[in-house]
Amino acid sequence: MSDPVTLAVVRGALEQITDEMDLHLIRAALSPIISETNDCAHGLYDAETGETIAQGSYGLPLFLASMQWTVQRVIAHARADGGFREGDLWFVNDPYISGTHLNDVVLVKPVFVDGELFALFANTGHWMDMGGAVPGGWAPSATEIHQEGLIIPPLKLCEEGRFNTALLRLIQANVRLPGQLEGDLKAMMNVFSVGARGLDNLIARYGVATLRSCIAEILDRSERQMRSYIADIPDGTYSFEDWFDNDGVDDVPLKVALSITVAGDSLRLDFAGTAEKARGPMNISDGTTISMCLVAIKHIFPDVPVNGGAFRPISIAIPEPSILAARYPSPVGGTTDVTQRVVDVVFGALAQAIPELVPAAPFGTTGVLTVTGKRPRDGGYFVAVYPYPGGYGASAGSDGLVNGTPPSSMARFMSVEMSEHRYPVRFEYLAIRENSGGAGLHRGGCGTAYGIEALADCTVSILGDRVDYAPFGIEGGGPAAANEVQLVIDGAEVIPAMRSKAEKLALKAGDRIRLASPGGGGFGDPAARPPAAIEEDLNNGLVTASNASGIYAASVTRSGELAGRPLYRVAR
Repeated sequence: MSDPVTLAVVRGALEQITDEMDLHLIRAALSPIISETNDCAHGLYDAETGETIAQGSYGLPLFLASMQWTVQRVIAHARADGGFREGDLWFVNDPYISGTHLNDVVLVKPVFVDGELFALFANTGHWMDMGGAVPGGWAPSATEIHQEGLIIPPLKLCEEGRFNTALLRLIQANVRLPGQLEGDLKAMMNVFSVGARGLDNLIARYGVATLRSCIAEILDRSERQMRSYIADIPDGTYSFEDWFDNDGVDDVPLKVALSITVAGDSLRLDFAGTAEKARGPMNISDGTTISMCLVAIKHIFPDVPVNGGAFRPISIAIPEPSILAARYPSPVGGTTDVTQRVVDVVFGALAQAIPELVPAAPFGTTGVLTVTGKRPRDGGYFVAVYPYPGGYGASAGSDGLVNGTPPSSMARFMSVEMSEHRYPVRFEYLAIRENSGGAGLHRGGCGTAYGIEALADCTVSILGDRVDYAPFGIEGGGPAAANEVQLVIDGAEVIPAMRSKAEKLALKAGDRIRLASPGGGGFGDPAARPPAAIEEDLNNGLVTASNASGIYAASVTRSGELAGRPLYRVAR
């Protein structure tokens, strides 16, 4: 076993290497989905097992474990092809192999030391368009994967250092933004040299043997730490279920059911009872489901390092067919929303066992808005993508986060200034949505309301959820406000037939999009919330006077602190 100082230095260095890769790609990428919203990830993986050794902290949590499963599957393909060779570079976007959706492209590069395979680097980057029926890839009415874009099975983009230009040209011929795609690909490829430089320096300092020993110990320690936390959860089986509004094609709710069994220092998650595969795009692959379970558990135990050791105490059973184990040719464009519900049901189940550690449901929908068309100034084609921010659930310790990024993805909302510079749109408002957080002893975080005016002809698609089934509270806390989607077309207000899902709606200059994301659920009895906290919410614009006086009336009356005067907002 390595000494503690060496172990700490090596672990920090490995994490720094992957962090540096994250930052280099974010700064080098051409598309705003990476440079503005950080839709990417980088990691270092064991060359034999594919287990995660270290992963960057600036990329998306969604890729926390899905990249491990992708690397493990690419290893199998490489072995069938004779193994990895120096200069090889594999890539894949097949969601049944790599998880998530077609826009997330994974590159895997072997690392050799003195001619011997040492480890594997991998990264994921979201490409703005992969062809398909709907620009940007989010097609709410898709009924098969081919309507969502181009599928890339595990292939060698580089073979022993030789770049396959013909393969790149084939892909570019099938997408709407070929130049941007090539720029992002080259940026992703170049980042591997950044990782290699850092790893070479680390190997030169400690040697291969010491580094391998440290890596094994780092993974083992993460496993022991995770097991120690699980052992503190009371043994038993805890069940919970939640629903999707519809799948975008059939207006029928879809159930997500979960039972979590705690036995000693291990967890077993079983999704038996979950809806069978959806006809529309509300499906995800098994690797993505597994990853989201681990993301949820990592939220509860945040100090466990992100590596393969932390995953070992957890087993997951997913029925097939189901919306959580997509198989060809099921569409998967709703990945960004289906992943949110996996987090929600893990929280809902574990809140029954350890409510002091588990938050209420976060806003639960990425609600991706895609605006596409041609820029009037130069006729160039554009694809603008806006993932929802929203409110987080409250916990035993605090109110929920206001206007947060999705727990699964951390994909940030593109800045107003960048949007208005790049695209023919104008933001009418971007504001905190009052009264959207669930009431409770601790209040759920508020969601966001925003309005966009089209300045030119464009096409709009929206893929969201959480209209019919709002984010839930726990321990007596109230639900959050539900999702709201509205458009103003030719002066008339339009609500999509599927409420939060719409495909290729035509807008003209002057038409508007108005969206309001959910907040997070509340924690604890609203009657126990301190009146001073209620008044602070009022003054901060998080609740209105009528809402505060109604929901929290029992708290105010019982305390007597505000007796004889109404709640009020301080003038500023």
